[in-house]
Amino acid sequence: MAGVGNRVAMVTGGGRGIGLATANLLAERGAKVVCVARSEAELKAAGHGYVVADLASPKGCEKAVQDAESNVGPVDILICNHGLGSAHEVVIWEQEIETWETMMRINLDAPFYLSRLVTKGMVKRRHGRVVFTSSTAAKVAEYAGSAYNSSKAGLLGLMRSVAEDCGEFGITSNAVLPGWVRTEMAEKHAAAEALEHNISTKQVWQERASLYRAGRVATPDEVAAMIVFLASDEAGGVSGEAIRVSLGGVI
Repeated sequence: MAGVGNRVAMVTGGGRGIGLATANLLAERGAKVVCVARSEAELKAAGHGYVVADLASPKGCEKAVQDAESNVGPVDILICNHGLGSAHEVVIWEQEIETWETMMRINLDAPFYLSRLVTKGMVKRRHGRVVFTSSTAAKVAEYAGSAYNSSKAGLLGLMRSVAEDCGEFGITSNAVLPGWVRTEMAEKHAAAEALEHNISTKQVWQERASLYRAGRVATPDEVAAMIVFLASDEAGGVSGEAIRVSLGGVI
């Protein structure tokens, strides 16, 4: 079947922001959606099937996949969208080791664990789609964001490894690289930046919008549209690609 109709799609970080927009669009186009997050309240409000899980450990990732597949069926589409932002980071010589380790567990280790788990079944069925939400920070580093920048760059290496290992089995693996998008995570970053520079969050968003020729930042729906395309049957010829969704900007 063309598109994503009747495919089982697992969306991590599906309770808000880009993840929720992606889950909504997948469901609208006929996919059987399972969202994964730590907050049951957010997941209930999202209105899709869901699994409450902490993805910061291999066991948490295993629980997420097992519960999703028990409730809905084998995962055909994995959207690794969850992650931590860089709002609480500092310059590298002041960076806490715990901050680095936590960022890597969530932003890079968990996508590896999840990919490892779901691709086994995809290989047997000879079909699958894996899409990672990285960031333009994987290409152009943010100031005072060593852990975030590194985790998002590492995600591109993982994405390409999945594409290389799984390509002969009808499985594609790609990443989207959003620039600034007005999500809850980005709002926290904006608030921290406003406090640091003694300006308003409105000014922060104006400065971010000025980075793009369109004079605005991208929306969660715009990022979701690219993710859902990459998850579709029609995108079978696209794999190993890192695609910016940043209104033509490099950040």
